[in-house]
Amino acid sequence: MQLKHAAVGLAVVLSLAGCQRTTYSDLSPTRQVTPLEAQPVQGVQTSQLPDPTTGASQFPEKPTTLPTDVSAQTSDAMAATALDVKKEGMVGNWKVNTSGVTCDMFLTLTNLGSGSRGGTRGCSGELTTMGSWEVDGKQVMLKDRSGNPLGRLYKTADTRFDGTTNSGQPISLSR
Repeated sequence: MQLKHAAVGLAVVLSLAGCQRTTYSDLSPTRQVTPLEAQPVQGVQTSQLPDPTTGASQFPEKPTTLPTDVSAQTSDAMAATALDVKKEGMVGNWKVNTSGVTCDMFLTLTNLGSGSRGGTRGCSGELTTMGSWEVDGKQVMLKDRSGNPLGRLYKTADTRFDGTTNSGQPISLSR
């Protein structure tokens, strides 16, 4: 029994020894931190904002998208020179580039409506709603979760597809 009390006493002494404060030269509590000096601040300027109801605006005009006839002509030109597409060759991970933004697209052979299941990660804009895809001749059509077309792509190289989104933005897939 005395041995048990001695062991408990030793454990208490050792645990209290671990609670002792050790100081390091960089962390010493006696070290004083010098306060920052005040910096000059320029005066606050006030002015009246322009009336938003007037026609004068400081903002640039809204960007225009390609007219549908121009994007249709681009699609027609791509379709004429497109390579043959096999659905099985599309399956897997693709890097997507649209409007200078890069993200990921995943295509599977799992049926979803009239197409196959697909999705994106890290994309912005209309590609965030992608839910399926299908091959129609030499054209690959990307669709949203409701089955509405988002964009059309054509095979331009062994591991590259180029096309446009419905809003007229260029889009490319590559591995």
